[in-house]
Amino acid sequence: MKSTLLLSSVLVATSVFAASDADLLKAAKDAGLKALPSTQAQVEEVLKDLGVKPNKFTEAKAELGKKLYFEPRLSKSGVISCNTCHNLGLGGTDGVAAAVGHKWTVNPHHLNSPTVYNSVLNTTQFWDGRAMTLVDQAKGPIEAEPEMATPAKLAVERIGSLPEYQAEFKKIYKDGVTFDNIADAIASFERTLLTPSKFDKFMNGDLKALNKAEKEGLKTFIDKGCATCHTGINLGGSMQAFEVAGKYKFANLGDFKGDVNGMVKTPTLRNITETAPYFHNGAIWKLDEAIKEMGSVQLGIEISNAEAKSIINFLKALTGEKPKIVYPQFPVSTEATPKPEL
Repeated sequence: MKSTLLLSSVLVATSVFAASDADLLKAAKDAGLKALPSTQAQVEEVLKDLGVKPNKFTEAKAELGKKLYFEPRLSKSGVISCNTCHNLGLGGTDGVAAAVGHKWTVNPHHLNSPTVYNSVLNTTQFWDGRAMTLVDQAKGPIEAEPEMATPAKLAVERIGSLPEYQAEFKKIYKDGVTFDNIADAIASFERTLLTPSKFDKFMNGDLKALNKAEKEGLKTFIDKGCATCHTGINLGGSMQAFEVAGKYKFANLGDFKGDVNGMVKTPTLRNITETAPYFHNGAIWKLDEAIKEMGSVQLGIEISNAEAKSIINFLKALTGEKPKIVYPQFPVSTEATPKPEL
């Protein structure tokens, strides 16, 4: 009789726990949180649903784009590549407060480099949202004087001077090496930089994927209103109003004020524990401080130390598995290759 009662108690406790987890999953979905797509076909559908026009993806484009992503000759100096500021070994960022570019120029607006991981699933690109697609985004840093400082014409001359690249481009693109095709290839590689995590398993129905502390953190995250802006597949990546309830204490570091309406792209929270410092100007280095600041600035509430710690437990569950990237070997420069300009 005693063993029957004990078994009954275990079964009741288990069913209550399962119901609680199911309720949490429903709450997460109701808050707009979603799992990462697992295939490029699914990425395509997600982008269409977001109203973002996807570029046509092929494995050949992605492989070419990988070379170009790491290609330092796309910078005027021949030293800087996309990976310099969006280092795939550093969470897709550079680990400094403000991006550093050509001739050691610090970003004139003191803007922090956002992660490139999962960036294809943002609804907008750049802090001010001035680009909708990764193709458009890829062009900006190459040409920007404080970044890679390479005019489109020079970029095409550099890449077009290398027979191996010429042949590879002609196999993929009818018009060969063009600036648009360079950007398209880079964007195709960036589409592959997805980082599925245990959170995605949970969102796909595996109620045991998160531990107790992570589930409690997810509940705190939702209950405090964090998912109001940090929502969707990327838990961010869309344009949102900033300083809704209070003044950001480091607002005067740099002159960035958002787009014409004061809107700012909300950073993704995926892999957030790997991408310090935080905020558009990289002014905050500690994640608990960033959480408390967001509570004050965006929600008008005070988040306690215990609540911040709980949220961090959840955010750790957003650290995903990175795709294995083999560093490419580049074609050798020719006599026709324009020389580096330092």
